[in-house]
Amino acid sequence: MKKHNGMRPHDIVVLLKIASKRGGEWFMKDLAYELGISSSEISESLNRSAFSGLIGRDKKKLNYLALIDFLEYGLMYIYPQRPGAIVRGIATAHSAEPLNELIMSEENYVIPYAKGDIRGQMIEPLHPSVPEACMKDELFYKFIALTDSIRVGRAREKKMAVDKLKKMLRNAQESND
Repeated sequence: MKKHNGMRPHDIVVLLKIASKRGGEWFMKDLAYELGISSSEISESLNRSAFSGLIGRDKKKLNYLALIDFLEYGLMYIYPQRPGAIVRGIATAHSAEPLNELIMSEENYVIPYAKGDIRGQMIEPLHPSVPEACMKDELFYKFIALTDSIRVGRAREKKMAVDKLKKMLRNAQESND
């Protein structure tokens, strides 16, 4: 196994995509296609995640507890984000499901996307292909929106996002067992 040189932002994207499969069978080539990330990058990502203990050594079974801990306690420090310029895109963080039903806000946060349907403050995605991948997978989109809430939200939004994410990941894990 290669030396671990630290996690990369798209490693989180890959892990969340695997979680969105709810225990269904998947192959690296499927992840590559669905995420718009090369197969070699998917392979390297899985190696880093296995080394970190976020996925099993078999690179198939997510370690949900470790993933939740990483998202809750590490994500905001390793991949922080501040809202940027007003752009067209797709809703994220508190502006997207499932938090948009719980949090009312005048400001929209968006992931930049030319085919997007709203304007709001830009939140840089963890990987450039995230908007396209979100349009193809509703559960994955919710996972991304919640992780963006952790990255940019205030304490209340972060807590709500973590609570929702824990519940949704627990449900995905139970589908896997």
